Amino acid sequence: MKTPRSRRARELELEAPEAPPADRAADTGWTTSRSTGATANLTALLRWGMWVLLMAGPLLGTWALLAPSAAPVTAASRAPAAGPAQGRDAVGPAGFAEQFVLAYLDAGDGAEESLARFYPAARGMTWPAGASGQHAQAASAVQVRPVSDGYWSVTVAARVTATASAGAALRYFQVPVRAGDRPGDRSLTAAALPAEVAAPATGPAPELAYGPARAALPSDPAATTLQAFFAAYLTGGPAGQLDRYLAPGTALGPVRPAPYRAVKVTQYAEQGHGPADGAAAQRPPDGVTRQLLVDVTADTAQAKARPLTYAIELRSRAGRWEIAALQGSPALASPDPTTSASPRSSKGLRS
Repeated sequence: MKTPRSRRARELELEAPEAPPADRAADTGWTTSRSTGATANLTALLRWGMWVLLMAGPLLGTWALLAPSAAPVTAASRAPAAGPAQGRDAVGPAGFAEQFVLAYLDAGDGAEESLARFYPAARGMTWPAGASGQHAQAASAVQVRPVSDGYWSVTVAARVTATASAGAALRYFQVPVRAGDRPGDRSLTAAALPAEVAAPATGPAPELAYGPARAALPSDPAATTLQAFFAAYLTGGPAGQLDRYLAPGTALGPVRPAPYRAVKVTQYAEQGHGPADGAAAQRPPDGVTRQLLVDVTADTAQAKARPLTYAIELRSRAGRWEIAALQGSPALASPDPTTSASPRSSKGLRS
């Protein structure tokens, strides 16, 4: 049997507000709900990101194992900073020492300031009164020995003439030269006055890589080419034209002004064990190359038969010999002929 509710109870039930759905958030101005399309896009993006990480993992691991590891930079592994004279050649110290020796040999009373340009301590020194009694005609550095970084010992040869006699003597002086200490300082200073020393020792003559010399005969095509070339090269005749004697690609100019009146090729020696195949023929085949050491005598207005020696490369073309290069130095003999270095040539340079 149902129990009847009161009229007031039914009215309260009808007036009660409808409860919001459980999945509807309160209206606060910010929404937390997402559309179905946005949720699907986010899910696909995360899925692709996971696949990329899974595929890149083994590749990154292999690269880490194979890539060379960089050595840690420590104070010991850093390259030292170059000092002011590190890597500098000996040309500067040699020229400085030459000028200092010239000034020193001519120094007399009142020469303090001229010497102080090379040796600052000279300002406080006392020099002999009057002239020095000697004169240096020329000075040349003959030896430069590194003592330490930026410090050299230079031996200078000077041709000195005494005022009381007309003869000149060759004397040697040793000069200590120091470079500036500060970075970028390229100044040079003498650490002491020159010290007169004995002449440097001369070593034995080096062995050259040439066979026995043969006389330069007029019937020898190579000797004929050499004679004509040196006549044009050293005497300027005929008209100093060298092109007719030069191989293609070789550029040489005559010595000007011409120092000699006449020249004569006396003999030459062949590099190696003998002339190459076809070199002895009156008309050699094209492309034969010969390395020669040539002796020449030259006449001036005051002296005759001054000896000269040249290292020459000949090359055959069109049945004749041509000058392919004027070598800078003769070839030296080597225990192993295959390791003998070829001399530097002046091919392509003009005198």
